[in-house]
Amino acid sequence: MVTTEPIIRCHSLEKHYERGGEPVRVLESIDIDIARGEFVALMGPSGSGKTTLLNLFAGIDTPSGGSLVVDGHDIATLSRAALAHWRSRSVGYIFQLYHLVPVLTAYENVELPLFLHGLSGAQRHARVAEALEAVQIADRYSHYPRQLSGGQEQRVAIARAIVGNPSLLLADEPTGDLDRAAATGVMDLLARLHRERGQTIVMVTHDPHTAERAQRIIHLEKGRLVEPLGAAR
Repeated sequence: MVTTEPIIRCHSLEKHYERGGEPVRVLESIDIDIARGEFVALMGPSGSGKTTLLNLFAGIDTPSGGSLVVDGHDIATLSRAALAHWRSRSVGYIFQLYHLVPVLTAYENVELPLFLHGLSGAQRHARVAEALEAVQIADRYSHYPRQLSGGQEQRVAIARAIVGNPSLLLADEPTGDLDRAAATGVMDLLARLHRERGQTIVMVTHDPHTAERAQRIIHLEKGRLVEPLGAAR
């Protein structure tokens, strides 16, 4: 359920890099509020700053200017250790290329982030079993990534992202490496997680069909927001 409380609040957000002694402006003057429980898609051409913005939301990168408050935390003020601690508990990240550990089973890949939570073995087992069941791949728990299809690998990656019950689920091109049937299955899954769990989801995609599954579409071009931002549906 969408509430009026923003889980993400950006004001005049900037991100610059140095290249050859010259500043490269990746994001400029970004103003966005994302409500808790909202499903948002970020769209734009390659190099528009979509993934950079997602990484800022995740605390993987830090702003060069402006303010960014995510789930009640001012990202720019957190130490590296505090940022890592917050990220491990508040953010689930889904990668385009899954990033599963090839020598670990599906179960072990999903369990991996829970070792940062100080849970007992029984507690970890219960969390992993619930996550694998939620993404409908519990019957593949003992399989290694090489034994899974691309769609199944992405389901394991989604289970890993939700196993810690994060406040925010971030997805970077979650269907970009999948065929249409598998992509549809993954988007059906994300839509169900949003509907049944009230999960806040921010998803980067270049695919209009994928973006249409979100409640709101935000467009970026050359590091700036492009109007209209999209209306919630």
